[in-house]
Amino acid sequence: MLTHHNSITEFQKVNFNFFSNLNNIIIFLVFSNYGRIVHMISNKTKKILAVVLTSVFIFSFALYVFLFFRTSVFQPKEADILRKAYPDVLFEFNFDFNKRDWKVDIHSPVFVNTQDYKHKVFYWAGGRLLPEEELSNKDKYWKLIYPYSKEIRDPSNFSDDDTKRMGEFGSSKNRKESLGTPMFFYDFIYGAKSQLIIEDHIHHTTFLGKKTRLHERVEAAAKRVESQIYELAKSDSEVKSFVDSIKSADAYYWRIIEGTNRKSFHSYGIAIDILPKRLNGKAIFWSWTKDKDPKNWMRTPLKDRWMPPLSVIKIFEKEGFIWGGKWIIFDNMHFEYHPELTLNMK
Repeated sequence: MLTHHNSITEFQKVNFNFFSNLNNIIIFLVFSNYGRIVHMISNKTKKILAVVLTSVFIFSFALYVFLFFRTSVFQPKEADILRKAYPDVLFEFNFDFNKRDWKVDIHSPVFVNTQDYKHKVFYWAGGRLLPEEELSNKDKYWKLIYPYSKEIRDPSNFSDDDTKRMGEFGSSKNRKESLGTPMFFYDFIYGAKSQLIIEDHIHHTTFLGKKTRLHERVEAAAKRVESQIYELAKSDSEVKSFVDSIKSADAYYWRIIEGTNRKSFHSYGIAIDILPKRLNGKAIFWSWTKDKDPKNWMRTPLKDRWMPPLSVIKIFEKEGFIWGGKWIIFDNMHFEYHPELTLNMK
């Protein structure tokens, strides 16, 4: 059982310390007994011994340096993002020469604020965190960490190639055939192997005055969002109007994403859909808009889309939630907890 965040770090140091101590022992033995050794052995033996000791020293030092570089310097840059995003989850990277990939041992608390940890092995797979049996399908999955946009893209600036690509991306064929986001890492840390298992982690609560159900791992972040929105609503009429207009704030719901074979992040209790009482004719979700305008849904002007105030979106992002309104297939009601993406905002 791992009891604190530094457990893995200390574990990684074992190999380094071993070879470092070996060097120190060799140096101590040689220099502390130098005079005695010199008088006891012949010149030829001295030369042989010098070569042997030098070789051992160089080999152990080289191995020490190799282990250091293997486990720290050349780790994927996204490794630090994951550690910052999930500070209670322990990530140990070691290069697997047989697989020619980073083997990632992950230890995560079984429940929040407990000392019981679970463990699973993944492979980096170009940023996808896949189990060994899925490595052959690597190219079918998206990367877990991608640049999350600081700005909301204006559809009036879309090129014809942009809209064509969006249309293809949102097609039934593509959504059915694409494996999309690899969910294995999220299945592990959120305990989402099955509906029965994850519901031990789902808490009944409220968000912005509406009943909802959230995963225990994101409840604290959601409450910080709520507190900041309420505070801002005291002085910002737009934010107050937004809060007053909310009809529902649904989160956990075990289901498959429409038109795909993948679980929705609502199945993890880490996504929140904020629906207003009235849309007043505005678009809020790409698929509903596509039903009305199959050819031009992606060009729906921003002024014709319902969206929360920009200040509210920024509060969510500050606490690790991404907003679906920045996706090319827009989902303006949708917020999803992905601190690994808000930390990679560009």
